[in-house]
Amino acid sequence: MSDAFTVLWTQDTCRALRRAGRVGERPPVAFSGVHTSLPAWSCARAGDEVYALHVNRCEVFVVSRMRVIDMERADCCGTAPATWQAPSFPGHGDWSMLGAGGCGASAVHVDATPVRFDTRIPGDLLATLTWRNRRGRTRNLKYVVDGRLEHSVSLQGFYRLAPDSADALARLAESAP
Repeated sequence: MSDAFTVLWTQDTCRALRRAGRVGERPPVAFSGVHTSLPAWSCARAGDEVYALHVNRCEVFVVSRMRVIDMERADCCGTAPATWQAPSFPGHGDWSMLGAGGCGASAVHVDATPVRFDTRIPGDLLATLTWRNRRGRTRNLKYVVDGRLEHSVSLQGFYRLAPDSADALARLAESAP
């Protein structure tokens, strides 16, 4: 059975996506790291879905839904860097803003929906989204006031969604125009 996760894409990441003209394009890769600036996707497996979220003016948006294909460096990634100055993933330079230069970055190949910034999570759904850990303990999103997210700190990281919340985000992503 596959799982679903969320990852927060920062303002800087989303600004870089817009600036590079990646809106409407499907990312072939995302990046996992070992530092809080680039969350580790270590618990994700092939077939799992990851929802990239973005917070803008207290509203939360689904930017892309990504299905993990593999987490191995492949030929498409380009040659591994010979020096610290060389790009880590020259084959994915067009998508480097997703974290290619992050601390301990590793490629996660994905089958993704196009990048978009207009799929807002409705406030009533936002208040009911639930995440769970491997032991089955659940938590809701903190700092949701009147359907708006006042602080994004509880979204920062890579978190496993509860099945009902995963289904709700899947329906939202599928209904996007």
